[in-house]
Amino acid sequence: MSTAFRITPTTAKPTGLVLADLLPAEGAARTRARDAVLVLGGAALTGAAAQFAVPVPGSPVPVTGQTFAALLVAAALGARRGALALAVYTGAGVCGMPWFAQGASGTGMPTFGYLLGLVLAAAVVGGLARRGGDRSALRTACVMAAGSACVYAVGVPYLAVALHISLARAAVLGAWPYLAGDALKAALAMGVLPTAWRVLGSAARSERRGEPS
Repeated sequence: MSTAFRITPTTAKPTGLVLADLLPAEGAARTRARDAVLVLGGAALTGAAAQFAVPVPGSPVPVTGQTFAALLVAAALGARRGALALAVYTGAGVCGMPWFAQGASGTGMPTFGYLLGLVLAAAVVGGLARRGGDRSALRTACVMAAGSACVYAVGVPYLAVALHISLARAAVLGAWPYLAGDALKAALAMGVLPTAWRVLGSAARSERRGEPS
């Protein structure tokens, strides 16, 4: 049995894998093609989610589905593919693709630091997911919190510099009002990711045994 997908009598979950690894791809060429589709799909999903934007009075930072989609993409794809997907998303937007929040593009907005933070968050979340961070509700909540912290760690200082305000003021404008929403996103992920592992993991095990899924 290959060590890349090992099922032991004490656990029904593969170790060292992310959800995308459960998608079949035989041979190096097909694996590269699969990964390319996943990366481009992750970028597109993030761009689509960013269009669900609600302005926040007094703040240049809207509430969007962008962060939630980006962190789900990272958990599903892993650190390398997830960070690449977010880099493609950000790079395409910088080059003029109008799929940042509210149809924006380029680098001129004061919220651009949050986009850079998404790339960092994707690497962190993807790495944690490969270590089993998305297999249970509690661990998923911690992973999502770590990802959100990465976004703020880059986005808030960038906002402060862009608006010529203090870091504390930038946190008031660009972090504190969004923590409740982050908690809701974490709660949604707590249901989505572990459930996906149960469904896809069961299907993968059935396929390996030659049973109907």
